[in-house]
Amino acid sequence: MRTAFYISDGTAITSEVFGHALLSLFQVEFEHVTIPFVETIEKANEVVQQINRAHKSSGEKPFVFHTFVNPEIRETIDNSQGVIYNFLEHFVQPVEQELGIKAKPKTHRTHSIHENSYDFRIDAVNFALANDDGTKVTNYEHADVILVGVSRSGKTPTALYLALQYGVKAANYPFTDDDMDELALPDFLKKHKKKIFGLSIAPDRLHEIRDGRMANSKYSSARQCRMEIREVEKLYKKEKIPFLNTTKLSVEEISAKILSETGLQRYKY
Repeated sequence: MRTAFYISDGTAITSEVFGHALLSLFQVEFEHVTIPFVETIEKANEVVQQINRAHKSSGEKPFVFHTFVNPEIRETIDNSQGVIYNFLEHFVQPVEQELGIKAKPKTHRTHSIHENSYDFRIDAVNFALANDDGTKVTNYEHADVILVGVSRSGKTPTALYLALQYGVKAANYPFTDDDMDELALPDFLKKHKKKIFGLSIAPDRLHEIRDGRMANSKYSSARQCRMEIREVEKLYKKEKIPFLNTTKLSVEEISAKILSETGLQRYKY
């Protein structure tokens, strides 16, 4: 199997994102190797040896996606037996020409601690944890968004992802079996209706998830799942609450769609 390396003098997140996005266009299996914080020539030489071993083992040149600032380290990696894709080199010159100024390369430039955005994200994570699953409903005036839905529809992972990646303060509130007879928005949610965003999911997928958690229970039964989804979607439509079906979406896609529909400000960099 061919190997793809994602390498950087920092976290290697940029290399991973660009590299994975590019390779996802091709129906080819890769072994993925991420190597962050290659900050010395000694470390770069070790990485070169690893790349060259992968080439010798498979007989195919590994793909190497990297974002290096240090020219000596970059040159060392470029002399490996890999196929090199240097994202920064490809884009820096056109941007310099457009802006009319020279780039000033700096290590750890994209994912380091920037005081404002970092604090926003840490505060948002703490908020999401403190306001998870309806455990605290008196704090919703401080929420940027309030995710609602039935149990296991993706509220908690989405709230945490929004917090960690974008600094969005997301609370989440569950609709349970006890709510279903006369499902309505509680008064404490009505006060913050403009912040509410609903999550839904296909009943068969919900049944599959719940069955893995509590098999052979009323909670996980296909009938219960169908009933709960039917009732919450009726509520969403009645109250004109925007909602999203999460069945075939990753947490990254769910979060991106919520941000797109709500227009919430991102605090990522």
